[in-house]
Amino acid sequence: MAAAVVLPVEPTDTIWPGASAEEDTLYSIIGVGDMMLGTNYPSASYLPANGGKDMLAAFEDTLKSADVAFGNLEGSIIDQGGTPKRCSNPAACYVFRSPTTYGAHFKNAGFDLLSLANNHSGDFGAEGRRTTKQTLEEQDIAYAGLAGTDETAIIERNGLKIGFCAFAPNSGTCDIRNIPRAKAIVESLVDKTDIIIVSFHGGAEGASHQNVPRKTETYYGENRGNVYNFAHAVVDAGADIVFGHGPHVTRAAELYNDRFIIYSLGNFCTYGRFNLRGPAGIAPIIKLKVDKEGKFASGTVIPTYQQKTHGPKLDPQKRAITTLIELTKQDFPETDLVISEDGKLSKK
Repeated sequence: MAAAVVLPVEPTDTIWPGASAEEDTLYSIIGVGDMMLGTNYPSASYLPANGGKDMLAAFEDTLKSADVAFGNLEGSIIDQGGTPKRCSNPAACYVFRSPTTYGAHFKNAGFDLLSLANNHSGDFGAEGRRTTKQTLEEQDIAYAGLAGTDETAIIERNGLKIGFCAFAPNSGTCDIRNIPRAKAIVESLVDKTDIIIVSFHGGAEGASHQNVPRKTETYYGENRGNVYNFAHAVVDAGADIVFGHGPHVTRAAELYNDRFIIYSLGNFCTYGRFNLRGPAGIAPIIKLKVDKEGKFASGTVIPTYQQKTHGPKLDPQKRAITTLIELTKQDFPETDLVISEDGKLSKK
């Protein structure tokens, strides 16, 4: 049996309903990466045991401990039907369809916000998107990221109004490559909310693309955006937290104008058809503490790992922490963000 890993325990600072929000009150925001709990397409053999109920169980208490929990939803939530996407390269074609009962798993785990801006949200066409949105609405989970229809969401938690928007380089999504439009979407939330969370799905994929190049990234012939320019631009427009994903590996983090940015949260809970070898099998959970205006105060990195036979578990080797430290030193040596070996996040 692996030795137990001891992670930093932070004091509870949730504002309960009816409490006054003082200037120095802190709010907790959790972000995780890609999630696809199982697919019944092309075969039900890609569904996990027990109806998928156990996939997120290891971190339910963690996710519920935050005022707001965010993740990226890969694929459609639809029992059957829809129009599966067709790929120019069938060998590299992955199409995900999760049963509608899985909507409750996200709710029970504590998620408040899910991004639909990625290359799998349209896997089963318009009908797949319709049933995905309907399922999330039934579970009181907000979503954003679809161009022209569902570009933003606003939720209220513990007296705080949180704005949310999401971007990707894929058809039907809010375009990460159109930075002026992205800034306008963020700016539309500024006067309506207290804190704005931006999610993006962008950048090249895999172990050879863990560094943030600060330029436009092309992968499989596709323009995957300039995630560095994008992240800074949306913060300039009013974003307070930027959660990146898409490369399927962990990428660096930084502070920009006292706002937290992480460029990839990796694969958090991706069952069945995802590559989980090497760095693709580890991922950080980021728990941030921010003030009522979204300014970074502190945080914690919780390291997780997956294998083909199970969902995310706590990683006693703390590999996601080590990776995040190394990549942040390489890519953002100028940042004021400090990441300790036990996963504490602080400012110099």
